[in-house]
Amino acid sequence: MTDMYTPPPAIPPAIADVPGLLRWETTPREEAIAQAAAITKESYTYDEIYGRFCSLEEYIDAPPEAVFAYLADERHLNEYTYSTRDFRPVEGKPGLLVGQDTLVAEETKIYMRIKTNREALTVDMHCAWDQGDDLWMIYLYRIVDAQVVLNKPGSVVLWTNCRHPYYDKNPYPETAPAGQRPWVGDFWPLFYAGHYLEMQNLKKILEFQHGGGNARPETGAS
Repeated sequence: MTDMYTPPPAIPPAIADVPGLLRWETTPREEAIAQAAAITKESYTYDEIYGRFCSLEEYIDAPPEAVFAYLADERHLNEYTYSTRDFRPVEGKPGLLVGQDTLVAEETKIYMRIKTNREALTVDMHCAWDQGDDLWMIYLYRIVDAQVVLNKPGSVVLWTNCRHPYYDKNPYPETAPAGQRPWVGDFWPLFYAGHYLEMQNLKKILEFQHGGGNARPETGAS
């Protein structure tokens, strides 16, 4: 007796009225492969890849819990980011922090709330330049156990920014410091490169502190 695959009904009732779905039951394999090939190119523009979402990933030879703890502590932004510095609590607003972003001007304030989930190993930084009431710049970090996905110790860090409409135009120009200053969204074409370099800082620091053969000695300098 031969085990034969019996396909389910062609279109499940729950999705019967959804137009344009690509499914094995309704689209021949050859046609599906042709559609996939049609949208596959040898090269892509920056905007095609990072125009709406800027995502990057990296393997770090450090335990997931250590990576989570490092990212969840706002003091470490002083270490691995290029330009965000000296976050401190905002009086009267529990959980809200304010620091400086020296990317274009030392007087630029950046506000932030950090939302974490230790069980899921997520760290989300809700930020904004100049004002702390509408934290629309959101940095999403996901830490994955590398043993599960790469079959080796360590962590995989996923970092994503979504292109919020406010990147294209400052919604609160009245809160900006006096004088001409580039807007944070003006740097979107450099987001991937800038975040990649900061991710490399993160990797170097954590691997120096926790990594396999390159770990800092327990009795070494702090």
